[in-house]
Amino acid sequence: MTYPKELREQTTIADKDHPIHFFFNECKGATINQCILFLHWHEHFEIIVMQKGTGIFHIDSQPYEAAPGDVLFVPAGSLHTGFSTCEGDTAFTSIVFNSSLFQHWVNDPIHSRYVLPYLEGRVRLPVKPSSVVPSCDEHYPLLDRAGEEFAAKRPGYQLVVVAQLHMLLTYLSRTFLPQQELSKLGRRPVHNGERFKTLIRSIESNLSAKHTVEDAARQLSLNPYHFCKLFKKLTGRTFIEYVNLCRVNEAERLLLESELSVTEIAGLVGCDNPNYFTKLFKQYRGTTPSRYRK
Repeated sequence: MTYPKELREQTTIADKDHPIHFFFNECKGATINQCILFLHWHEHFEIIVMQKGTGIFHIDSQPYEAAPGDVLFVPAGSLHTGFSTCEGDTAFTSIVFNSSLFQHWVNDPIHSRYVLPYLEGRVRLPVKPSSVVPSCDEHYPLLDRAGEEFAAKRPGYQLVVVAQLHMLLTYLSRTFLPQQELSKLGRRPVHNGERFKTLIRSIESNLSAKHTVEDAARQLSLNPYHFCKLFKKLTGRTFIEYVNLCRVNEAERLLLESELSVTEIAGLVGCDNPNYFTKLFKQYRGTTPSRYRK
């Protein structure tokens, strides 16, 4: 599966007046534990709508299972990743939006009372609202309508998309805000993920380098045991598994988008031994690099 680069940290949304984008993700023939959403974070909010297959998404170190119809709300700045929990096709939509999408409501006292606290991070919606209050799923068809409008792009579709999303946030606020004390949640909580962002960026941008648990733990001023425990909780993968997955994902991209030989690609992703690279690629993709390219 090719992971959209625009979903990495500095997510770009082309329409500055209506900063929202729908990413329609599909993975054909996924295997159990295959990565279907690469570990990333960005300054925007994200809503994940599971449409086909099943998966588990790790959001700020917590795992959330998702089946068709399930909706997950990812807070701005949160590290998140996802893996298939089934054999077969998986599909989900990622709705990425900036809080400035609702700037025209900023002077509305009702908006300020019910929706703005979530946009400012003073309170958070449950990541999986329907697991807390099952009736929340009655409002999720609003996201289907918004997605249809975004895909069709009929005249004025931006207004319909924003209205559907604002309506959903209002309904959810009606459900959860009375239970949340704003006075005790004045600022967004800090998560362990913040400490790992520089490390993850370093791994992804320097795949040819040698990455060891000891060096990574030292970079974060942690002992190796504690580092491994935190990393697994955050990403759902061990450190070595994550590094290998990064290498295979980049190799996949190079096989499809370049004329480099398999040996050259192996070296670029940190595998000096071509035989080891072939074995590693087959472990994650079920076929050899040469066959995958064909």
